[in-house]
Amino acid sequence: MLEQNTVAPDFTLFATPDQKITLSEFKGRNVILAFYPADWSPVCSDQMALYNEMLKYFKKYDAELFGISVDSKWCHLAFSQSRNLHFPLLADFEPKGG
Repeated sequence: MLEQNTVAPDFTLFATPDQKITLSEFKGRNVILAFYPADWSPVCSDQMALYNEMLKYFKKYDAELFGISVDSKWCHLAFSQSRNLHFPLLADFEPKGG
């Protein structure tokens, strides 16, 4: 587990098929990076659903939530729509979020 206030390396990943998010855009803000293995797996689906339900608490502390997995931006789009998620899923897929 990382210590509080550990600086994360900057990155840019796809949040949608045509939109990228760069971590440094959120410098000075509270950011939650929720890494998970894969969309559509039972445990990950439950984990993302729980985060979705907790969004109001994250927002209370002005925290931005991003889910990150190795799935493609297209897989994230389908998964997010099917689960009605209200936070970005970032594609850490090679080559470069494709």
